[in-house]
Amino acid sequence: MSIDLHIHSTASDGSLAPAEILTLAQKLKLRAIAITDHDTLEGVKEASAFELPPRFQFLTGVEVSTQAPSGGPLSGSVHILGYGVDASHKPLNAVLRELQISRATRNPKIISKLQHIGIAITYEELAAAFEGVQIGRPHIAQLIKSKGVVSSINEAFDRFLGTGKPAYVDKYRVDCLTAINVIREAGGVPVLAHPGLLKLNEVEAASFVRYLTDNGMGGIEAYYPEHTPAQTTYYESIADRFNLLRTGGTDFHGAAVPHIQMGVGTGKFRVPYSIYETLIQALSIS
Repeated sequence: MSIDLHIHSTASDGSLAPAEILTLAQKLKLRAIAITDHDTLEGVKEASAFELPPRFQFLTGVEVSTQAPSGGPLSGSVHILGYGVDASHKPLNAVLRELQISRATRNPKIISKLQHIGIAITYEELAAAFEGVQIGRPHIAQLIKSKGVVSSINEAFDRFLGTGKPAYVDKYRVDCLTAINVIREAGGVPVLAHPGLLKLNEVEAASFVRYLTDNGMGGIEAYYPEHTPAQTTYYESIADRFNLLRTGGTDFHGAAVPHIQMGVGTGKFRVPYSIYETLIQALSIS
């Protein structure tokens, strides 16, 4: 029995609608999932309206874009997952709304930079192609690909949209401690997403996790398809060391990241149901 606690829908930058995610998860015989869209709970709200079979569990979630603390080894984004949050919680929704507004104002700037380097693309056609979706860089990458400028989403980021590339535009991020606190206030458990992607050595990682834990973080995403076996073992030990919950998921985006499949990642990835049970127990007593 396996689960997937890191899934993106069309409410952010995934290619499947919440209803399609629920259907696929059941078809794959997953026992529990969480939709964790970037900076929005709209996908969660939509999914929560469906009646589900008793042996299939749906957990509310969100992935918040946060700013790394100043003075440390990190710069840029740190993603904080929030599990079991009240999707109607006003302060949490207000924080997310601010991030969504920032994302929306960023997109025209990216388009302008692409136009400046000779790529024929307009904001109007981007909006028309992804109507009703919270548009971000993956959608811009898809549009560039559809025009034959690049052959893949990864190439679009490598050549144009990634950090330091010609069309990169930095974005507003909420302070990571603010995110942790508002997730707690909304009844959820804050979890550090995909720590292996932060590119910290073991000493730096332990120090950073201690800092977040001392300020209310409750878990760490130890199980992630892009973690090496050594990283998984290390983050399991870090979870034990700081008395953190272990969580895991594929970071499924559907067609936007086609090599990562729901529940199995690149093929052999699995997160056991016991991880969900432990998380639910923590939520019930928090």
